[in-house]
Amino acid sequence: MTEELFREDASLTECEARVVALAEGGVILDRTVFYPLGGGQAGDTGTLVGPGGRVLAVIDTRKSKQSPGAVVHVVAADADLAAFAPGTAVIARLDIARRHAHMRFHTTTHLLCALVPHPVDGCSITRDYARLDFHMTEPLDKEALTAGIARLVAEAHPVRHRWISEDELDANPGLVRSMSVQPPRGLGRIRVLEIEGVDLQPCGGTHVANTREIGVVVVTKIEKKSAMTRRVVLGFAAP
Repeated sequence: MTEELFREDASLTECEARVVALAEGGVILDRTVFYPLGGGQAGDTGTLVGPGGRVLAVIDTRKSKQSPGAVVHVVAADADLAAFAPGTAVIARLDIARRHAHMRFHTTTHLLCALVPHPVDGCSITRDYARLDFHMTEPLDKEALTAGIARLVAEAHPVRHRWISEDELDANPGLVRSMSVQPPRGLGRIRVLEIEGVDLQPCGGTHVANTREIGVVVVTKIEKKSAMTRRVVLGFAAP
C-alpha cells in the first residue's frame, strides 16, 4: 500500500519516497503527497525527482486497479523510466497551483452543501471549475448563492478533518450527502471533513485550512439537468 500523506496534511507539497513498482502506466511509491482521482476530485500532477536530479513528469494520479491501496503516478507513454527502478529514492513534488485550486474548489463545494440542503447526485472538481448536482426540483438563484459563499468565506471558519468509526456513521446516516459516491468501508474508520459551524460530512479530498483561504469563488452557471437535478457550476472570479 502507498502511505497517503495528504489524508492527514493537505498542505504538504513534496515528500521523500521510494519506488515500489513500475506498473499500470506509471510509478508506485511507498508514500506520496499526490491525490489520486476519486470522490469527484481530479488527480494531482507534478514531478518525481530521481538520482542526479533526473525529473519525471507525473501527468495524472490514479488508484491502482491491480494492487488495492496503491497509488499510481501516471507518466507519459514514452517516458524514460530507466532511472526510476524499484528501490530508487525520489522526491515527489506537486504542481502546487493545481492542487491549491482543487483545495479551494473542494472546500467551496462543502459550503454549497450548507447553502443548498439537498442530496448531491454528482460532483466534479478540477483546476478550472467545480460543479455539484443537487437532487431537487425548486430553482436556485445564482447571485444569492455567490453571496452566501462570499459570506462564509469572509467569516473565516476553521476547516479540519477527523476520523469516526463505521458504527458512528451508521448511527448518523444524515452525514452522507452524496447519492453517487459512498464513503469507503472495510477499514474500520471513515474520514469526515468539518467546516466549523457550517458543514460536516464524510470526505477523503483535500481542502484549505480555513474558509478565508478560498478567496473569491463565484457561481458561474445554474442548469436544470433533469426534472430532479439542478447543477451548480463554480469558477474563480476574473482578475
